[in-house]
Amino acid sequence: MSESQRWDDVDLYFTSRLAPDDDVLRAALRDSEAAGLPSIAVTAPQGKFLQLLAQIQGARTVLEIGTLGGYSTIWLARALPEDGRVVTLEHSPVHADVAVRNIARAGLDRVVDVRVGPALESLPHLADENPAPFDLVFIDADKANNPHYVEWALRLTRTGSLIILDNVVRDGHVADPTSTDPAITGTRTAIDLIADHPRLTGTALQTVGGKGYDGFALARVVS
Repeated sequence: MSESQRWDDVDLYFTSRLAPDDDVLRAALRDSEAAGLPSIAVTAPQGKFLQLLAQIQGARTVLEIGTLGGYSTIWLARALPEDGRVVTLEHSPVHADVAVRNIARAGLDRVVDVRVGPALESLPHLADENPAPFDLVFIDADKANNPHYVEWALRLTRTGSLIILDNVVRDGHVADPTSTDPAITGTRTAIDLIADHPRLTGTALQTVGGKGYDGFALARVVS
């Protein structure tokens, strides 16, 4: 058995025991693939992890930066009370169309507001609406702009809010200070921001699977 197969088997075991899928989740992945979306959605255990974090947080409002096909959005929205709200930002109109259909099929379209356009353009418009502070922010978009997304998350949250940054390990390359890859330099700058910002305390976790090493960074707004 290859190492890749071993980690795939671990994922399958955890999924079957702790994060089993259903028709809605399977359809979201199926339709995303059929529409040609990249196969970069969170895994089922990671989706369940996000759902549990939102539940532990007691979240009523969630901001997601990077919708893709709405798979992670569904996990997050399912964690919210009936009057909860997810605002999710997606750059690609094609991706957003798939996500809207997937979210509607899940019966969550009244909870989820999908906004289309570059996130760094959508975020100022969102701020102009003066929304109630978000309880949780999940960042899973273009990695070069991670520092800007963390800064916006700080503007749109409150003391006690949780900020989650996905794909921070970059298959181990995040530890390379000489890298010029924008995804890596952006992620390193975001990690530095979390480490040094007086309003944040955080950590990062590695995960491993058939697609390689990756992980989450988590930060709590402390003031």
